[in-house]
Amino acid sequence: MIVMTMRYPIALALVGATVASASPVFAQTGALDGEWRFYGGDGGHTQYTGLDQIDRDNVTELQVAWRWKAENSAASPFFNFESTPIMIGGILYTTTGASEVAAVDAETGQTMWLFTPPPKASGDTERSLSPQGSGRGVAYWTDGEQARIFHSVSDGRLVALDANTGEPVAGFGEGGYVDLSQDIDRPGAQVRCISTPIVSNDVVVAQVVPAGESGYEATPGHIRGYDVRTGERLWIFHVVPQGDDFGVDTWHEDSWRYTGHSGVWTQLTVDEELGYLYLPTEIATNDWYGGHRPGDNLFAESIVCLDIRTGERVWHYQLIHHGIWDYDNPAPPTLVDVTHDGRRIKAVAMVTKQGYTYVFDRETGSPLWPIIEMPVPQSDVPGERTSPTQPIPSRPAPFERQGFTVDDLIDFSPEIRAEAMEIAANYRMGPLYTPPSLIDDPDGTKGTLVLPGWGGGASWPGAGVDVEAGILFVPSLKVPIVVSLAPGEPGGTNPDYMRVGPIYPPGPRGLPLVKPPWGRITAIDLNTGDHLWMRPLGSAPRDVREHPDLQGLGLDFSTMGQNGRPGALVTSTLLFMGEGGGVRGGVASRHGAGGPVFRAYDKRTGEVVAAITLPANPTGSPMSYMLNGKQYICVAAATMESPAELLALALP
Repeated sequence: MIVMTMRYPIALALVGATVASASPVFAQTGALDGEWRFYGGDGGHTQYTGLDQIDRDNVTELQVAWRWKAENSAASPFFNFESTPIMIGGILYTTTGASEVAAVDAETGQTMWLFTPPPKASGDTERSLSPQGSGRGVAYWTDGEQARIFHSVSDGRLVALDANTGEPVAGFGEGGYVDLSQDIDRPGAQVRCISTPIVSNDVVVAQVVPAGESGYEATPGHIRGYDVRTGERLWIFHVVPQGDDFGVDTWHEDSWRYTGHSGVWTQLTVDEELGYLYLPTEIATNDWYGGHRPGDNLFAESIVCLDIRTGERVWHYQLIHHGIWDYDNPAPPTLVDVTHDGRRIKAVAMVTKQGYTYVFDRETGSPLWPIIEMPVPQSDVPGERTSPTQPIPSRPAPFERQGFTVDDLIDFSPEIRAEAMEIAANYRMGPLYTPPSLIDDPDGTKGTLVLPGWGGGASWPGAGVDVEAGILFVPSLKVPIVVSLAPGEPGGTNPDYMRVGPIYPPGPRGLPLVKPPWGRITAIDLNTGDHLWMRPLGSAPRDVREHPDLQGLGLDFSTMGQNGRPGALVTSTLLFMGEGGGVRGGVASRHGAGGPVFRAYDKRTGEVVAAITLPANPTGSPMSYMLNGKQYICVAAATMESPAELLALALP
């Protein structure tokens, strides 16, 4: 059923007129006209606005202008809130609750309407999935007469909503919905959605990931474009090539016939002027063992450029060959114009879990700096055939520590250090791309320590960029994992080997296994490839600061950083970032990651200009807009004690 709460009507004419008056985009400029029309500000995911009312001189005066309880149809509140709203015509549109969508007055924080998707009916080849999770945002489209909000429901449906009422658009798909498990060129597909669709050139693109599949046979995450008016499928791009598709020869032994994943679970990026769509693809099935899919496995773990109008491949670059480390591309590519070797270039930057920044000419796919195929350690797991080399960018330098050695172990005291070394001795260590190993390996080890782990490095919020200066700001975290493989169960679809045991290695006395900083921000000049500055993201988590064995050691907790997943907001004057972090388990909340602090940084130096205490922990990427002469900064926030809400900050 649809739960609809109307507070007061939206002036659709105003919405359409506002967008229609926008200036043509001839360069990557960030959010325009004081609005925030895409999840990342603009189609290029710059997370940049030219607004300057809030600046270095007054940022300390920011106050909470309004708080919006993340309304939903459930009887109890929810907490895991990762949405970034968009703002058009004075209205915020956000995901909320169990994959719901709300329209919120951007000046007052009053709810205007709330849409609740009904449960997806089960079919002969699929199981019923109830919508869950808040999702990360929505997409907007208008032709000046009608305006629509597009949302990827978590159960694998794309819905088009009337921006004025929140009602599904009857003429789109079937009653406003397109079932994304259909027309994916794989019978019996089961899919779910995590992130936001994107709209450009009258095409809406939605991404899916397989649902409930853990064997080596799985649904591929093929990318599809749909007509924004009718919901008709216009094109499909096979992320796992099929038949005689380009790249099928990188799947040896016909493994393309049954292998899945390789799609996009994070956000998409589009150059609206060129009409190019950029895909940051994930690993192929499964994450840790690839014996059933020999070869390099295009287009897994690649950046792929498509013509958004036709779905035709323009260029691609594979960033990991035959991945077995769960190093999905975690974030949307960032579009920015830079000056390189004396000429202006339309560039695209891809930040990765492993701590690299790959930078390309976004029209041609040519790397701005050489990418070198470097030899890497090889697997000794039976049946695994790893790539002899991996593509390593010569510039910029990595923004996180890569590989695992004893030098990475926590060393707050000789005793703690000795205990950490004793723990680490149970595992293999080595440089980046050291393969996973057996839990009962003949050498006596119980798996491989991997750093960065599957959470990054970079994570799903991605990076922000100063579009005027070409400076990229990358938040990252440092959490190792252990990958231990054991034989799969015979007689099923399980791979020959599967990951077993705890994913996170224990640390001495309940402390992290590796030394800080556990989170940081790196500023990278994309014109030169140089690092401008690097600084910790916040102070040590509370359980570290208050640990009884650390008292009296003279440690500087203020420089240790949080291992959360923050998002960046870049304005013409400042860089804004919270500490990030989830409120339920996982990497983001280990060792107390994330706190109620929202900071403003000097973009040139990384100096903290202001540290603003919020009512709750920032959990989504911030955004900014101007309305009736006032600039607002809005961010999703939650703790287990404080249910999810949007917080709007403004000057008094």
